[in-house]
Amino acid sequence: MNFVSYPDREFMMLELAGKIASQLSEALSMHGRASFSVPGGTTPGPIFDILSGVNLDWANVSVILNDERWVGEDNPRSNTRLLKERLLVNKAAAAMLVPLYAEAAEPESVLGALAEGVAPHLPLTVLLLGMGSDMHTASLFPGADRLAEAMAADAPLVMPMRAEAAGEPRITLTVPVLAGAMNIHILITGAEKRAAIEAAAHLPALEAPIRVVLDNATVHWAE
Repeated sequence: MNFVSYPDREFMMLELAGKIASQLSEALSMHGRASFSVPGGTTPGPIFDILSGVNLDWANVSVILNDERWVGEDNPRSNTRLLKERLLVNKAAAAMLVPLYAEAAEPESVLGALAEGVAPHLPLTVLLLGMGSDMHTASLFPGADRLAEAMAADAPLVMPMRAEAAGEPRITLTVPVLAGAMNIHILITGAEKRAAIEAAAHLPALEAPIRVVLDNATVHWAE
């Protein structure tokens, strides 16, 4: 992996946002379209704030979550809700949100429709991932019920995932989608996560799911 250490978090967010904007802009210039997959949680919020004001052809950018909790947007744990509040505002409001949630009791009943929505936007132009201290990324949790299936070369584009650490059922992009992205960035902070990602490089992917993208990723870290 390419590991980049920054003097502080603010500088890291500014630098990474600039890098992502540049990669999206290049794809837009070359192909007329770009796709951007992003994590939930609060850590990437400052990057979303910066990008939302950047001059890009946002109308030709599709935005896809790495994963989503199976909850509606009225739930404060909804990643879609966060995305609409932090990224898809200002200039970036023109971007196309590709949903990873639909009104259904269980994700299994709408998997086909969600996959059909994702497919036209692959391969991902830019993939921004986070990582938990347990070395999970997206909703690929160690010990999750269908983790091995989601890591297979013939995995479907999206899959439901359940794990004790996940809380609600999740829907996640699978390893072929994540690993197939053209530009992969992993955003982490703090000593615990730095130690975890360094350990992950020497562990099997079933124990450290972040391992599936490390070889081709740039890891961005600040204390």
